Amino acid sequence: MDRRNMLGLSLAAATLSKQALADTLMPGDGSVPTDPREIISLWPGTPPGGEGVRLPNRIQNRDPGAAPVDRYIDQVGNPSMIVFRPDRPDGSAFIVAPGGGYSREMMDFEGTDVARRFNAAGVTVFVLRYRLPGEGWANRSDVPLQDAQRAMRLVRANAGKYGLDPARIGFMGFSAGGHVACSIATRFAARVYAPMDAADSVDARPSFSVPMYPVVTMGDGRHAGSRDKLLGENPSAELIDAYSCEKHIPAEAPPTWMCLAADDNVVPPIPNAVAYFTALRAANITAEIHVFEAGGHGYGISKTAGKPDAAWPDLLLHWGASHGIFKNVV
Repeated sequence: MDRRNMLGLSLAAATLSKQALADTLMPGDGSVPTDPREIISLWPGTPPGGEGVRLPNRIQNRDPGAAPVDRYIDQVGNPSMIVFRPDRPDGSAFIVAPGGGYSREMMDFEGTDVARRFNAAGVTVFVLRYRLPGEGWANRSDVPLQDAQRAMRLVRANAGKYGLDPARIGFMGFSAGGHVACSIATRFAARVYAPMDAADSVDARPSFSVPMYPVVTMGDGRHAGSRDKLLGENPSAELIDAYSCEKHIPAEAPPTWMCLAADDNVVPPIPNAVAYFTALRAANITAEIHVFEAGGHGYGISKTAGKPDAAWPDLLLHWGASHGIFKNVV
């Protein structure tokens, strides 16, 4: 890699416009936690398919003044990652894609809260703010995967900067973000955008995959809102098949840990998470699934108190430790 490409990569991985930085911070009312100011902008210029698209990175508080804070972001024009560094890093990391039906992204209980919980175990976490497919981008169906691939490449290319082992960088996603996680786990090698700089020569395959109560299928049993946003109304049979992750498991799919609740009435477990797990095992991919009796959908971290699914972070950490991913687990 020549000096010019190295410089371009460094700048792409470390800079963000003042306006985009301002958009990440909510007006203070005493209840909103301060997000880290270390932010990675995904693209060095206009994101793929973004000609003429102008979106403000709009952040809303779902219930101002309530605790815990519960924000979401939509109209994502400048996709980025917020970096959460642990006090005692163990060299592992994951990118997390919050859910929201491909119409918004739940920033806190599926993003910030998750990052802080795993920071306590020594894991560096990058909370991804990915573009939403129904907001005017060309090639809408590939927009989330474009951002996921680019995010994985940037984190791995800058592993030295963050003190990471490139072989221990994974991808987690919740609900529709779980579809992003399954997409990059199965389509990490798909060419969904033209290379922009040296980072795009880096492997986008996650070292491990963590789909949480994921949207998986675009066929029968789908989450209708997610499919409509991703594929548009009345998609063809070919499009439905292409974006149903359970139908396209490569031999190189990463080891996978999954979690959901049996009483999830938003994203049906059998045709989504269970079908994906079954397909992984049929392809001889290392996979583990936890189905809790109760918990519903969209519980993240903060909404599990007193419920069986409160155990999921510890279960994931011990699984990761058994596979040599997480090193600070006792």
